[in-house]
Amino acid sequence: MGDLISDGKTRVAWVPSLANLNAPTVAELNAGADYTKRITPDGLKLDPSTADVDTGSLASKFDTATVGRVKFETELTFKRGDNPTDDAPFTTLKYGVSGILVVRRGVEYTTAWTVGQKVETYPITCGEPQNVSPAPNEVAKFVSPMKVTDQPATSATVA
Repeated sequence: MGDLISDGKTRVAWVPSLANLNAPTVAELNAGADYTKRITPDGLKLDPSTADVDTGSLASKFDTATVGRVKFETELTFKRGDNPTDDAPFTTLKYGVSGILVVRRGVEYTTAWTVGQKVETYPITCGEPQNVSPAPNEVAKFVSPMKVTDQPATSATVA
């Protein structure tokens, strides 16, 4: 049994809209901006949390719960670029900008979007970009805080 290595096997795109979050088309994905090469190796944060719903009663002798609402803590850390193409995430993902964040995992980055691939699609509105403090021997970076504005499709299939 082998482990899935994630290095070079994640792709992240920003698309203005999708007709169907559960079935983005190859054409829609190709029309988006591929930001994968601008994201730092540890810069993709899409952390879900599930709230507890208390199901106990006055008669309960121990606490019981069931699953409640899901929330995503979402932010991307980008490298700044020294030309307009490489700095596109910084100039595009401004406060209040909305779109769809698409993530594909476990497939070589260089593999084209293909029908049948599994992807995650997140309706997003961007928060205020945050410049990361400069540090020696590092590239300039910024963080784009993002808010998931509607239910995402975390197991969508490319159509």
